[in-house]
Amino acid sequence: MYRRIHIMGASGAGTSTLGQVLAARLPHVHLDSDDYFWEQKYSKQSVVAERLRRLRTDLEQQEPWILSGAVCGWGDPLRDMFDLVIFLWIPEQVRLERLRAREYERYGDESLPGGDKYEEVQQFMAWAALYDSAGPEVRSRTLHEEWIAGLKCNLVRLEGDLTVEERVNAVLQYMSG
Repeated sequence: MYRRIHIMGASGAGTSTLGQVLAARLPHVHLDSDDYFWEQKYSKQSVVAERLRRLRTDLEQQEPWILSGAVCGWGDPLRDMFDLVIFLWIPEQVRLERLRAREYERYGDESLPGGDKYEEVQQFMAWAALYDSAGPEVRSRTLHEEWIAGLKCNLVRLEGDLTVEERVNAVLQYMSG
């Protein structure tokens, strides 16, 4: 059985959701890289050395685990800890629509024009929209593909607008084969 699983993809691709659902069906604990990346959620990043130390400690103490979210760059020292990486990709329009809905759910009317979070949400959405076209200087498919190329573990690619259940079934089928 795969005991150290990393799920990665663009913001809004469903890495956290898949991690949570898989952890409910497997004996794995679910960890999310956002919980380590942010000192104050979505507003202040934690110091790289500190986030890496905290995450490594949790990974070493909680096996088996599923880690969702991208750790490319800051989490490169963890790359050899993974025995399975799952890469998620969904069409840009679907992903951006999910993100718009998530931002509204998170901030309500504050995310709309005239709201206190409007500019912040617009900047986030502009950044998220770069995923499929930007180079490796930002969280992009290019960066993820380069990072994946350096993996020594097994890789599962789940691409397309799949339901959570379709993704879960694909992963469980891969893990049982």
